[in-house]
Amino acid sequence: MRMSVIGCGYLGAVHAACMADLGHEVVGIDVDPGKIEMLASGHAPFFEPGLPEALRRALDSGRLRFSTDPADAAGAQVHFVAVGTPQTAGSDAADLTYVDAAVQGLLPHLADGDLVVGKSTVPVGTASRLADLVRASSGADLAWNPEFLREGFAVADTVSPDRFVYGVPSGDAGERATAVLDEVYATALATGTPRLVTDYATAELVKVSANAFLATKISFINAMAEIAEATGADVTQLADAIGHDARIGRRFLNAGLGFGGGCLPKDIRAFQARSRELGLESLDFLADVDAVNLRRRDRVVALADELLGGHVRGQRVAVLGVAFKPDSDDVRDSPALDVARRLHAAGAEVVVFDPEANHTAARIAPDLSYVDDAASALSGADLVLVLTEWKQFKALRPADVLPLVAHPRLVDARNVLDPAAWRDAGFEYRALGRP
Repeated sequence: MRMSVIGCGYLGAVHAACMADLGHEVVGIDVDPGKIEMLASGHAPFFEPGLPEALRRALDSGRLRFSTDPADAAGAQVHFVAVGTPQTAGSDAADLTYVDAAVQGLLPHLADGDLVVGKSTVPVGTASRLADLVRASSGADLAWNPEFLREGFAVADTVSPDRFVYGVPSGDAGERATAVLDEVYATALATGTPRLVTDYATAELVKVSANAFLATKISFINAMAEIAEATGADVTQLADAIGHDARIGRRFLNAGLGFGGGCLPKDIRAFQARSRELGLESLDFLADVDAVNLRRRDRVVALADELLGGHVRGQRVAVLGVAFKPDSDDVRDSPALDVARRLHAAGAEVVVFDPEANHTAARIAPDLSYVDDAASALSGADLVLVLTEWKQFKALRPADVLPLVAHPRLVDARNVLDPAAWRDAGFEYRALGRP
């Protein structure tokens, strides 16, 4: 099937490469010439495991090409809109500028019978508005097909997701849209991937509801970490205990520095803002979810200050990890990078090592020092902070770290190390929600 993907950022680039790798003929379109040039040469503009290989296979097959010209979407049967919806400056609401521009740019190149498919995360009500515009301007139909990508697993989540959701219009148009999407995703559907066909509003709510629930679960266990610290309890054991309850489950109950990235923070804020626009107070609790999450950053900065005896200025602090999560170079709203910048602002000499995110962090925080390996970051450190749970940091051994540092002090902000092992080696070890 011939298809276009409008927007070749994280979502769009992965979707375009994977769809072509599955056998479709795809053109990826973006307004950024530099990004298009990189993708066309087989290089992803961001780190995502498995994407370079999928991109290269798709390009070599001849089924994938990239362009900056919206006219190149003409002739495709399906047009995926995969642009960003950032938080509006000065507001919690989602900025739909890019979504609206992408659809407007498509209109002159749509034909009767085409299907425009929204994948961007948008406030409920957006799809209905855009459907009227698309139908009136071209005779094409619109569906909303939210994405559920996890950074670090995006290729697998695209090729073999845990479910598909189709938000389609009623009647014959909805049946046509469903049939087209079934053809697009035939490979995964053939293996039994669940498919849910809904109205527009339900499809729009699925993604933001899922993100709000996950954010709430993470902030809940971090709130329990605050209680644990005040009472001497161990939040990791608490999470293990309640996680055995099948109604709760253990996943996303890892207390620590909290969530960040380009989705959860801005999505829960936009969801709450949309609720208020609808005259509802149903999601006001998300403000507390956000607040609990942000307090974790304050707590790590406070622990660092405490271990340094209240004298941060001039101290060498080794920061291990600035990506918001492992297997990613994404530092958008990264709690790790935020902590590093706060300590630098307090006068610390902050030395950063992240296996993939040094370059993205340096663009945002060029005043920090960046090194190429963990040993260089640890050398002469007065304090070590583990801020992103990369596998190589989880595998650190006290005996290897001790000879490198100036003072054996460590904050395990992700609760991934063995407290007893580090304390037995002579480290002052502190974590979040653990005695």
